[in-house]
Amino acid sequence: MTDPVWASIHAERAALAADLAGLTEEQWETPSLCAGLTVREVLAHLTAGASLNAVRWLAGVIRCRFDFDRQVAVRLAEQLGATPAETLERFRSVVASTTKPPLPVVAMLGETLVHGEDIRRPLGLRRDPPAEVVTRVAAYYQGSDQVVVARSRVAGLRLVADDGPFASGTGSLVSGPTLALVMAMTGRTAFCDDLEGEGVELLRSRCGAGAA
Repeated sequence: MTDPVWASIHAERAALAADLAGLTEEQWETPSLCAGLTVREVLAHLTAGASLNAVRWLAGVIRCRFDFDRQVAVRLAEQLGATPAETLERFRSVVASTTKPPLPVVAMLGETLVHGEDIRRPLGLRRDPPAEVVTRVAAYYQGSDQVVVARSRVAGLRLVADDGPFASGTGSLVSGPTLALVMAMTGRTAFCDDLEGEGVELLRSRCGAGAA
């Protein structure tokens, strides 16, 4: 039986690949919501994550002398390819991959969802992921600082989705679409514009730091 989380990852990857099929050369160089990275580079980062098992991940970390940012940069460069078309083709080749670094599978779903929006938002593209998928990711991030600072970012805030069942925390209210809550809790300032409540400005002030 297929793991439902892996099935969601594969569906989100396939949707992203389809969304990017018609990009121009200029669009591939659009700055993403990941500071310092273009949309093409973020896609290569996703390919790297889907190509890296625990053994290769550890070997790379050791080779980079436990500089995790350097490890990410090295793996991204490996998957970038010579042209945008090659970058996209390499991503397509890992759509159905179940390879992952030593992270929970739900963290891989979060990476796929969040980085997909890091790419889409600056390009003016929109996807509404299934409610159960984005709710699962929201529930994971609100309780974890493992991959990206999220739990600490929303401390003292009450998060309430207005399009699904997600609700978490206590304190000043932040409400809005579940996807916007996910993106804001992972540090994407632009998505604070989609939220409302007395806690939004506090959340906005915490965005940027610890985003990845």
